[in-house]
Amino acid sequence: MRRMLVRFVYGSRYDRVPHGQRAYVRPGERLIREAQWRLRLRRTRVCSLIEYSGSVPLAENEEFLACTLCGEERQQPLFEPAGGKGWRYRVVRCPRCGFLYRNPNVRPERLGDLYATSYSSFLTGTYAEQRRRRYELTMRAFSPVFAEGGGRRLLDFGCGAGLFLGLAEGLGFDAVGVDLSPDSVERANAALRTARAYLGDPDDVPEIAAGGFDVITLWSVLAHLPRPLDDFARFRRLLAPGGVLMILTVNANSLLLKAYGSRWSGFTKNHLMFYSSATLPALLRRTGFAGVAFAPHYGDAIEAGTTRLPVKLRRRLAARVRAGDGGNMMRALAFADQESLERWGAEQKAREL
Repeated sequence: MRRMLVRFVYGSRYDRVPHGQRAYVRPGERLIREAQWRLRLRRTRVCSLIEYSGSVPLAENEEFLACTLCGEERQQPLFEPAGGKGWRYRVVRCPRCGFLYRNPNVRPERLGDLYATSYSSFLTGTYAEQRRRRYELTMRAFSPVFAEGGGRRLLDFGCGAGLFLGLAEGLGFDAVGVDLSPDSVERANAALRTARAYLGDPDDVPEIAAGGFDVITLWSVLAHLPRPLDDFARFRRLLAPGGVLMILTVNANSLLLKAYGSRWSGFTKNHLMFYSSATLPALLRRTGFAGVAFAPHYGDAIEAGTTRLPVKLRRRLAARVRAGDGGNMMRALAFADQESLERWGAEQKAREL
């Protein structure tokens, strides 16, 4: 019925537009999706954590959580993403601060189970080329922070097979990485020249635990962290005065989430928590950061100039991303202290926390 209605309203004019762009370019669709989202929130019941945990099955590697950001125990169950090989989980919303997270969530001590075998195969091939392009576009968005390394120290947290570390060493950064996937770390070190990847916890690697990093990067890592308050307090401690933390993650305020619900591309097997420009500042504020800046994400093909979208629709999409949700991915730069705000903040249009 919904498909027939869409066909009646828009005809075939947008059939050649990729699905991920249609919600941004079809007239009136953004307003419709936002209205649907507000209606969903009004209609979805809110329950106590005790009530919720009594009605949802719990796997042996999982635990029930209250809201990580504000401590609220009430739950608003919204989505049940599912995918290949039988994975399925539940996503709830905090009725106080709006944070979206998987509940029940994976126990921190079992997180390594998700990356123990052959995870690096997911990070190679065509996907690797797409990732490399995304790295370059995001560095461009946050220039001049990434314009050149100049011997500055960089930590890539969740470095995978070392794709970004290779770019960082090429720019002149004194770069190291850390990851939970043994085969990914092995692949990284086989390809790197001056940079090095380590396996395990950063606190167990003296070179990393000593801190003093000018830049820390989280490339599609934030959604994988089960204890973000602990991790971000550590990132803040590891940053040198004037340091910055770069974050790329799925955007929980995405128009596409509101359009596709449980079928949203941001709900993948290993994702645990979902942030937006409204909820990320709370995490940064609570862990000692001084400010944050956001860069809109228009889509890799559009930013790289490889899209076939007509110029008129390209401009329409860009205007709606800027005025609305910021795009399906969220790009943020967190500033450790006043020194980093003064050094980098003006150009990035940063706001204090």
